[in-house]
Amino acid sequence: MDQLNSGGVRVGVIEHKAYARVGLLGNPSDVYYGRTISFSLANFWASVKLEPSDDLVIKPHPVHDLVQFQSLHHLMNRLQNEGYYGGVRLVMAICKVFFKYCKDNKIDLHKGNFTLSYDTNIPRQTGLSGSSAIVCAALDCLLDFYKVRHLVKVEIRPNLILNAEKELGIVAGLQDRVAQVYGGLVHMDFHKEHMDELGHGIYKPMDIDLLPPLYLIYAENPSDSGKVHSTVRQRWLDGDEFIISSMKEVAQIAAEGQAAILEKNYSKLAELMNRNFDLRRRMFGDDVLGALNIEMVEVARRVGAASKFTGSGGAVIAFCPNGPSQVELLEDACRKAGFSIEPVKIGPSRLADIDARTISR
Repeated sequence: MDQLNSGGVRVGVIEHKAYARVGLLGNPSDVYYGRTISFSLANFWASVKLEPSDDLVIKPHPVHDLVQFQSLHHLMNRLQNEGYYGGVRLVMAICKVFFKYCKDNKIDLHKGNFTLSYDTNIPRQTGLSGSSAIVCAALDCLLDFYKVRHLVKVEIRPNLILNAEKELGIVAGLQDRVAQVYGGLVHMDFHKEHMDELGHGIYKPMDIDLLPPLYLIYAENPSDSGKVHSTVRQRWLDGDEFIISSMKEVAQIAAEGQAAILEKNYSKLAELMNRNFDLRRRMFGDDVLGALNIEMVEVARRVGAASKFTGSGGAVIAFCPNGPSQVELLEDACRKAGFSIEPVKIGPSRLADIDARTISR
């Protein structure tokens, strides 16, 4: 039931869900003024609940923000599997960034308080954008609680999410946040001219029914996706011709992929997926990508499937151009290698009419 909060505004419980993300083509060129095609992955999600309250409270998650342990051994296992940080810091960071954005843009916020809590089933360190999913869902709750959704443009929201993560030292690009804000399948153009002039890229949703069946492969103990961009980015900033030309080629893959998807040219799509990974491997090198991550790609390729990272490592997106018999071979190969595999469910668009009206024309 709705109630009056301390600011005298009638509000009820607000809950939003944001899905994981798969970079289908063009990644990681989003942080190099490139292009990407990504989609929201409905197999996994994060949800955030906002309830009106007298004080402003950020609730720790009973698992991901655990601070009480059965033993030192339990603490060690927790840190090895989950790391030091849960989601509370993410929720706090987007509150700070949201408040500052509204203040800077003279958007009035009522004085009501709230309690924020979150949950997630997105596997950690799989390159599926679990952190940004929590931030995205929290931002949606804030937009609705303060009734300012119509005042914060859709194209700007990925920047707010990224800025919240930058507050915490998380290295990433806009691609993941765009896919999670928009939902569905999105082509993104991050050309320098757009970024300098608009402060964001040009984002064009595509029909999710254009995609063929895809499969997600992931490991139970993947590598940390937060360390992948570092060396390559410095080389790019230093004017390394190999990195600059290779990254342009990766961006071109997304441009060609957009045409291939629109034409349902799936043999071309398979070729582009493989080339995307091969270029990443040439730029980053096997030591950075990690043997386990490379093996996930190779398992798929050994049965003739196209495959590439979903993000920076930890999970792979695969396409079987030869159909169900090839899918069976892929499933068997993954089981033998100890990898999890499941059919991809593509998330729908997350934009309501009020969101769509804020998009630049």
